[in-house]
Amino acid sequence: MPTSDAEGKDWSLDWFRYHLPNTVTDVGPGEGTYAKLFRPVHEGVWWTAVEIHKPYIAKYKLKSTKTRTMYDEIHVEDVRESDDHLFYRDLVILGDVLEHMPRGSAVTLLETIVAAGAWNILVSVPIVESPQGEFDGNPHEAHLHQWGPDDMDAVLASLGGRVETFRGGTLGCWWWTRT
Repeated sequence: MPTSDAEGKDWSLDWFRYHLPNTVTDVGPGEGTYAKLFRPVHEGVWWTAVEIHKPYIAKYKLKSTKTRTMYDEIHVEDVRESDDHLFYRDLVILGDVLEHMPRGSAVTLLETIVAAGAWNILVSVPIVESPQGEFDGNPHEAHLHQWGPDDMDAVLASLGGRVETFRGGTLGCWWWTRT
């Protein structure tokens, strides 16, 4: 769904405050959960969204308006086909995204993001059985892979860098940092 469980958000916000990134790419922003949470903490951040489902842009008011700014630029595309420059950021957020693609595609995407030069990556995925199909006319909402926390630990560790982990009752969150 284009929403996210509140679990792990305070933990993620603490890491955001610690790193204070100036450039962020939010992959699959849905309703803009992370932009809403992080933007008030650090002004002047350039926010890029990569959203595969175009109707979400208008539905969740992701584009800049005169009264508020959620994202400075939006790319409507499958992130697996995005140009590498979108990942050369201080932070790339994959909040409740990787479960929507096959495991191999998710691992390749993470490797691509690191190779492109991301300094930090925030990952959030369900760590309990969470079957989900199409939602609200969006076939990309279907869950294609169920991540286990140990599996995500291993994948992120294989990328080098330092990894911090939060394991909740429903979601797991990881903050990967280039060392």
